[in-house]
Amino acid sequence: MGRLLPVPGVRIGTACAGIKQYERDDIVVIELVKTASVAAVFTQNKFCAAPVIVAQSHLQDASPCYVLINSGNANAGLGKAGVDAAERCCNALAGELGVTGRAVLPFSTGVIGEPLPADKIILSLPEAIKDLNGNHWSKAASAILTTDTREKAYSCEVMVAAKKAVITGVAKGSGMIRPDMATMLAYIATDISIDKGLLHEMLKEAVEYSFNRITVDGDTSTNDAVVLIASGVLEVVLENRDSPGYADFFTALVETCQFLAKEIVRDGEGATKLIRIQVEKAASTEDAKELAYTIAHSPLVKTTFFASDPNWGRILAAAGRANIERLEVDKINIHLDEICIVRGGVKAKDYTEAAGQRVLSRKEITVRLDLEQGDASAEVLSCDLSYDYVKINAEYRT
Repeated sequence: MGRLLPVPGVRIGTACAGIKQYERDDIVVIELVKTASVAAVFTQNKFCAAPVIVAQSHLQDASPCYVLINSGNANAGLGKAGVDAAERCCNALAGELGVTGRAVLPFSTGVIGEPLPADKIILSLPEAIKDLNGNHWSKAASAILTTDTREKAYSCEVMVAAKKAVITGVAKGSGMIRPDMATMLAYIATDISIDKGLLHEMLKEAVEYSFNRITVDGDTSTNDAVVLIASGVLEVVLENRDSPGYADFFTALVETCQFLAKEIVRDGEGATKLIRIQVEKAASTEDAKELAYTIAHSPLVKTTFFASDPNWGRILAAAGRANIERLEVDKINIHLDEICIVRGGVKAKDYTEAAGQRVLSRKEITVRLDLEQGDASAEVLSCDLSYDYVKINAEYRT
């Protein structure tokens, strides 16, 4: 994971509320300076969780002062009772810190449909507040995990208008992962000042090329969110896309999001391989994405990768059922890494099973499809499907 750089103007505290376990912390409080701007994107699942509803409402007011996160319980599928519980936790934290409840953004992750143990969370808040420290990003990365097997975090420095800015982020997610936000949460912060409207635009665009281009199992959760914080402590201001340093900063932000997104896929529940699906020369970007996701979501393709079985017909069959208007199958070329398996819609004459198996035995594999229909392209990160995926999800509540 490497050293996580503190972000001036952001402090983090954690505590153990015992929501689902007592082995590690499961509560995170993030404190922001008054100069901070905040942007967030949320799940598009229509059964969005109570904290999503509350956070979206609170964001419509002024910029928040605090973020409150719990793992172990999603606070989803509970109707008004869930919203009331989320608001109660926000008000309790606000009362401890002398702000209004609407200055707190709540986030939850864990089991859907079980009442949020608000009393446990509220009792743990003083401990989390006492723990507030700018160096506690790693503690946050651990406290937000559910079925994850490891922390996911990233830090970098980037020169913006001749000054060194910091970007640090943490994320969680390993199952129920599908674009349009997926069960994942991510919190990213920088110390520069960014116009709130521009901050939201930057986040949406960065997410489109990172968190919205990953899938583990095709399921979109009820709780997903990515939050971007600009503390404004560093005397650098990005007012618009023409501001000095914008391009370099945005590149670093996208790289941060892509790193965290890749780590989510690497840690896919039961995953043993990282699969990169590249669709090139498509008629449109939407066609390219549709084709890539159709292959990525195919259980037959995913189990083929798990078994290192060069059953290339499964890739071809998945491509053929993609919901795109026109697919000229006699033009398609498909590669597994450096090996061409399909040329002009049929098995390549020089392809061998031994060559295919050699590629599929690798831990990282690229599937590249050339459609020869246009100039558009898209890339999706996915993983294989193993026995452990079924076991982890079958035993999730036990």
